[in-house]
Amino acid sequence: MAQFRVGADIGGTFTDIVFLGPDGELHTKKISSSVSNYAKAIADGLSDVFEEEGLSGDDVSEILHGTTVASNAILELKGARTGLITTKGFRDVLEIRNLRMPRLYDMAWDKPPTLVERYLRVVVPERINVRGAVRQPLDPAEAERAVDQLLKENVEAIAICLLNSFANPEHEILIRDIVHRRSPETLCCISYDVLPEIKEYERTSTTVINSYVMPIVSRYLDSLRQDLDRKQVTAPLWLMQSNGGLTTAEEAQKKPMNIIESGPAGGVIGAQALAQRLKLQNIITFDMGGTTAKASLVEGGEVTRSLEYQVGGGIMMGSRLLTGAGYMLKVPAIDLAEVGAGGGSIVSIDAGGSIQVGPESAGAEPGPLCYDIGGIDPTVTDANLILGYINPDHLVGGAVKLNSAKAVKIFEEKVAIPLDLSLEHAAYGAHQIAASNMIRAIKAVSTERGRDPRDYALFAFGGNGPVFAAGMAAALHMTHIVIPPSPGLFSSFGLLYADVEHHYSQTFRRLVREIDINELTTEWDRLTEQATNQLIADGFVSEQIQIYRSASMHYQGQTFELRVTMQDSQLNENAISNLEEAFGQEHEHTYGHRAGIE
Repeated sequence: MAQFRVGADIGGTFTDIVFLGPDGELHTKKISSSVSNYAKAIADGLSDVFEEEGLSGDDVSEILHGTTVASNAILELKGARTGLITTKGFRDVLEIRNLRMPRLYDMAWDKPPTLVERYLRVVVPERINVRGAVRQPLDPAEAERAVDQLLKENVEAIAICLLNSFANPEHEILIRDIVHRRSPETLCCISYDVLPEIKEYERTSTTVINSYVMPIVSRYLDSLRQDLDRKQVTAPLWLMQSNGGLTTAEEAQKKPMNIIESGPAGGVIGAQALAQRLKLQNIITFDMGGTTAKASLVEGGEVTRSLEYQVGGGIMMGSRLLTGAGYMLKVPAIDLAEVGAGGGSIVSIDAGGSIQVGPESAGAEPGPLCYDIGGIDPTVTDANLILGYINPDHLVGGAVKLNSAKAVKIFEEKVAIPLDLSLEHAAYGAHQIAASNMIRAIKAVSTERGRDPRDYALFAFGGNGPVFAAGMAAALHMTHIVIPPSPGLFSSFGLLYADVEHHYSQTFRRLVREIDINELTTEWDRLTEQATNQLIADGFVSEQIQIYRSASMHYQGQTFELRVTMQDSQLNENAISNLEEAFGQEHEHTYGHRAGIE
């Protein structure tokens, strides 16, 4: 009996499924995403492959899944009704944020609405100092009052984030225990479990987001598991995380914050693996689908990761400093820049009489007009069809026939005639503007991080990536383009190359010259034990487990860290010196200078 590994990636427009056998046997399926029930698209896709190839559920050994369910809940503000319990005096941390703005001098810019309304943010009098000592004990009666207040508001989830709890979680644990006693069905998470690190806003925001999407993700994964069981697919389900590693469905339900950018990660991991086969060390990945376009950097054969990112703020800028528009997540993630430009991006005329592309998208429903399933606006896909860049009879292997006549008619009526342009000029203008929008994403991961795109190969995939690759490479003076086989299915294929991965962190604030090796060793050993225990629980044995250590460091007086990997196997004075030197090199590489060097 063949045992196929299955990669299933849900995008905003299509759901892609790949079956890979042990001998390289490959089966693929692309179907429209079901916006009202994402799990249904996967179940339907599996059924189609089973029927077409004569397979059954027993032929599947594991399912690796990338999903946009969590990110969509945030983008559409359709997460769970969430309450927040925090330290008295810190009720408005979510509102104040960190004073970073996407456009510094735009006085008309409005912050996005908080995920927890103010009346659902409740405070308790307590105080723990930065070293973990209790300055003001938490009165259990006050904790009970706060919990009861939120339960009366019928919240689905409660986030608990107290000041300095990263150093001592006892007050958070006390409140969590009260929630479990008062309302066992209410989901609850504490910041110490989610992010035991400094930075009050980042920790609060991350904990709130985890709570906000927890019921949504939990219901989705339960529904998916039920659909798989009905298809007699009993294989384990793994979820792609934002950091490019896999996690179990059970762990994803506990920490859904780790799968917010699950969707785009698979393609980057696949590109890294294929680039290694091609002996390419430095590539810029470019993934353009029907709804968004994403860019990322693979440097020295390694995927670049950011320490924090924001979701829901237009262009997602990853580790770059131009932030503030979205909701902050301080979790490791593949360093992506994302723009709202895809094949479904709507083409219109702005108030100044110029062609505008996006950010609105036709999505999967109704989709581009040429799909002939109810679309009413011209899109980038319609423009590419008019220009002859797309074969109207071959989309999704011929399963979707494109209506060229409708694309021509709508572009003439809504773009070409109003602007007094020929049909071809109007379509090409839309194509070029879409390309310019996406070049922003590539620059965000290259030039804005001190990297020259000419030193990298452009790795283009996604349903629309190859269509734009040549023009974008020319504009950026890049000379090497890689387009993988079946580029429209490549993100699901990339899932098959991911490893199971868990990240654990803890704040340990010391000047390098004041570090106590024994104290640091104790902290690192504790994190190692956590990671090892989790991987063993996932079904691995100690011989299969690899532990990587890293440190987020900054110069004294700075507030932004850079992460460097510890190369030494033993923690000693020499290892600390090597970390310090590695940080200096990374600082110079990123910002063009380092301390002590003119």
